[in-house]
Order: sequence, then C-alpha cells, then structure tokens
Amino acid sequence: MDSEATLPERDRSSPADQADTEERSRFVVSGPGVPGPGSRSFLSDSLPRWWAEWRRTVLLAVGCVVALLLVSTYVVQPFQVPSGSMENTLRVGDRVLVNKLAYRFGGHPRRGDVIVFDGDGSFTQQGGTDYVKRVIGIGGDRVTCCDKQGRLLVNGRPLDEGYLFPGDVPSQVPFDIVVPDGRLWVMGDHRDDSRDSRDHLGEPGGGTVPLGKVIGRAEWIGWPFGHWTRLNRPATFAAVPAPAAGHHG
Repeated sequence: MDSEATLPERDRSSPADQADTEERSRFVVSGPGVPGPGSRSFLSDSLPRWWAEWRRTVLLAVGCVVALLLVSTYVVQPFQVPSGSMENTLRVGDRVLVNKLAYRFGGHPRRGDVIVFDGDGSFTQQGGTDYVKRVIGIGGDRVTCCDKQGRLLVNGRPLDEGYLFPGDVPSQVPFDIVVPDGRLWVMGDHRDDSRDSRDHLGEPGGGTVPLGKVIGRAEWIGWPFGHWTRLNRPATFAAVPAPAAGHHG
C-alpha cells in the first residue's frame, strides 16, 4: 500500500536573510555592562570633535605652565629692576634673567658678578626684599676707598670701573673693610643713587651679604628687546690678586 511521504519543512528564509542575521548577531552586547565590539566606535562618534581638540589644547597649556613654573623655581627666574641703583648697566623696568643654578653644586659668586639676593638680615631687618648689586669683594678680600686717584682698591689692586654711571665717583664715603668668609661686599653701579654695603657698615655683618642669601647670578637683560644683552664680568676684576694671608674673617 502506497503511503504518503512526509516531506521535511523547508526553511522559508532565504540564504541572504540568514547571512544578514548572522552578521547582525556579531554586534550584540554579550552581557550587562560589557561593551560590544561596536560600542567604542559609537562612543567616539557621539563626542563632538571640538571637545577632543579643546581637551588637547588645555592639556598642552597646563603642561607648558607647569614646565615654566619648574624652570622659574629651580633654573632661571626673571626679576624686574625697581630702581636706578645699577644704571646704566641696568635701567628701571629692565627684566633680568637670573641663573639660579650658577652657584649650586660647588659654585660661588665671583668679583664682578651681578647678583640678586635676599636682603633680609643684612640690608633689611625683616620682611626681606630682593636686591640687585655687583659683587666687589668676596670672603677674605680687603676693600678700600680710595686711593689718590679716587679708585676702589681690592687687595691693594685699583679697579678700573668703566661700568659706573657717568659722572659718579667710586664712592663719596671712605671705608676700609675685610670681608668675612662666607659673605660678600656689594655695590651698585650708580654709586650716587645706590644704598649698598656702604650704608650698613655699622650694622651686624658690616654691610656684607651672606652667601646663603644669594638667589642667583643675573645673566641676561631679557626685556625690553632694545636693551637685550648679556651681563659679562668686567675684565678689571681678573687682575685682582688673592687676599693676603691673615685677611680672612
């Protein structure tokens, strides 16, 4: 007896539909809170492009500020000249770049250097103020004013101070001092308009500045551009001899 064959039910979806279903299933999130492969592209596309650019700009600006602060704190710091006591070498309003590493790692100020220092305890009693002056004598030096030609003497050697303000004499005040060890005798280049070591002779330290109060050496005039120059040590100091034996304070 013929029996009726039971035919298997045919899948009514086309091969193309099956392929599309499989392709879509690859982008299904596999679990709660777990981003699928396509989620990264979705988040990136959802953020405005200007936000990414702005964020990079802010990060760059912050990095530059941090770098400048570190350099200013530990390496080079700008100072504005507040008075005419160093004219014409430095003028009122000049910005000098001070090398704060010049006397670190065993270095010491030398005669002729232009330095910035904290005057607390030497030039002022409290509320320290920063000063800019030229080093005339270092520890052990005998600094005298003046010889018959009106010149300063350091260890008996007269200075040819071509850097002085035109018309100034080396000093109107006579003095004779041996600089104690670890201290400096400093003077302004505009001697008639400078309150410097001469004005503190009768005070503790005799007008000298402790090495520990030196902030750094003024290396360059950075502003204004028309006055931009390097501050070199005058050649006259190269001829100054070492202090005589027994002159160390």
